[in-house]
Amino acid sequence: MNMEIPYSVYDRPDTGMNNARLGMWLFLASEAMLFGGLISAYVFLRTGTASDQFGPRISEIPLAGFNTLVLLASSFAITLSVWSLREQAFRRHRALFGASILLGALFVVIKWLDYSQKFSQGLHPSTTTFLATYFTLTGVHALHVIGGLVVNAYLWLAAPRLLKSEPDRLLSRVSAASLYWNFVDAVWIVLFVLLYIL
Repeated sequence: MNMEIPYSVYDRPDTGMNNARLGMWLFLASEAMLFGGLISAYVFLRTGTASDQFGPRISEIPLAGFNTLVLLASSFAITLSVWSLREQAFRRHRALFGASILLGALFVVIKWLDYSQKFSQGLHPSTTTFLATYFTLTGVHALHVIGGLVVNAYLWLAAPRLLKSEPDRLLSRVSAASLYWNFVDAVWIVLFVLLYIL
């Protein structure tokens, strides 16, 4: 008896996407609203509050810039891993997917060091309005990175089994995970510009 769910691997005729990809796009739409609300709150607080009440922006551009490069490299690696999987270059896919996971973990470690440094200097979310919004925005983003790392690590570990039994489903899942990871990267670029550059 075949229990395969229609369109779980193959593209739907009405959308041109399979269920995993369509579901991920719908999920990312809700995530865009979440981050859009948080970013809008930051912009309104920053533009509507006197600079002495908002507090000085305490941010390390070199560290954040390096962390941005780490996340961009991770995004590049996961995109190449999807292409490798489509070309059935499984070893290259595993290496690139693993590199993406390690780079994402490095991003979290660097963010943790940044937080630790601020906390050791007595800088907490309650110190200034800027720090409250800074920790909220970067903290929510870091939680999304950690969630993505958990899913990517699961897919990396399950890949040999899925490749033997359901290679199309593996590609579908990795493609959906790549969409999420690239979204998280794009959100970080917006946060980097808002919090560190402008």
